[in-house]
Amino acid sequence: MPLHSYVIIAIVLLSILCMMLRPRGIADAYWACGGALLLILLGLLPLRDAGHAVLEGLDVYLFLAGMMMLAEMAREEGVFEWVADQAARHARGSSSRLFTLIYLAGIVVTALFSNDATAVVLTPAVLAVIRKARVEPKPYVLACALIANAASFVLPISNPANLVVFGKSLPPLWLWIRAFLLPSVASIAITFFVLRFLSSQDLKGQVQDSNIPAVLSPSAKLALWGLALASVTLIVCSAIGTDLGAPTCIAAIAAVLLVYARDRQVPARVVKTVSWSVLPLVAGLFAIVQALQDAGLLRYGLDALWNLTRMPAVVGNLSAALSVGLLSNAMNNLPVGLMSGEAVHGFAHSGTITHSILIGVDLGPNLSVTGSLATILWLIALRREKVEITAWQFFKVGVVAMPLALFGSILLVGR
Repeated sequence: MPLHSYVIIAIVLLSILCMMLRPRGIADAYWACGGALLLILLGLLPLRDAGHAVLEGLDVYLFLAGMMMLAEMAREEGVFEWVADQAARHARGSSSRLFTLIYLAGIVVTALFSNDATAVVLTPAVLAVIRKARVEPKPYVLACALIANAASFVLPISNPANLVVFGKSLPPLWLWIRAFLLPSVASIAITFFVLRFLSSQDLKGQVQDSNIPAVLSPSAKLALWGLALASVTLIVCSAIGTDLGAPTCIAAIAAVLLVYARDRQVPARVVKTVSWSVLPLVAGLFAIVQALQDAGLLRYGLDALWNLTRMPAVVGNLSAALSVGLLSNAMNNLPVGLMSGEAVHGFAHSGTITHSILIGVDLGPNLSVTGSLATILWLIALRREKVEITAWQFFKVGVVAMPLALFGSILLVGR
């Protein structure tokens, strides 16, 4: 391998490490974009190639922007606080039933509004409710994090990584459901039972009922209608096989304008609170992966795919999913998804290996707190609420839940 390839690898790994650790509190977007800029300045990534790679991600940027606007609109109007409060009221004093209802809410939010919405918006709402209920928060907030990844391949819109892996080859909805419905059910169910078993001691208490129920304001009701209409729009777009970025963004803007009829301040608040830095972060990662491709490093991924297709189906699928899942925990699943997607696009006979790789990218991050962007955002949301879940506490659950869920999902791939 030529010297410049080693230099590219070193810069990429350093950028990703700094992106995850955020030294001196510098935002992750600066490290990703800084790594791409350094590659350009050193002549390791032609400016034209970098620009082409960034433009190729337009659909992903629009999807992310739309989903973030929908999530922030719902948060501003208290929609998810109302959902969590309804779960507490239907628990009828049982902490175990409350856990199940919050888990179910996490499935719906993840499936329809992406795993980032569950991590960033549902988690604080759940915390507010369980504080009123006076129960141990750990099982409930862990449920938000784990279901955000475990349910993130129910639909194409459930995880931005789905768009990254498949790119313009994203299957239409009926093909997606055919490929991922059973693996999703396995992932969700196994993760639930593992977390429920490991949290059994914390789920024996009683839930304190709040005397003041959460009530949807007129603007919150409009926000709920906006979310419903956006979900229907995205599911229809997915069913007809169109790109999801522009419809997601348009649906989000339409939902915000609908709420504007009752709450004149909502557009300004949404624009202010959305984490726009995610967009340059993803753009920087697209450029970095292009540098790896230009250096010929992705041919190793093609060689690996070829070897996996020569194995028995279950062994090859499990090897692919586990390898990608472990790599996602080491490097974060977004760059791993980008690199895996590029490798898969260049391989014509991957079969169910592609599906297994996507499951590894989506579900694998349940092993560590740095595995996915959603889990990192979840951790930041917890710290903002003065709740501490350590990396070790997360790992003790993930080291059981992730491999079992991954194995169960892969067994059902292609069934």
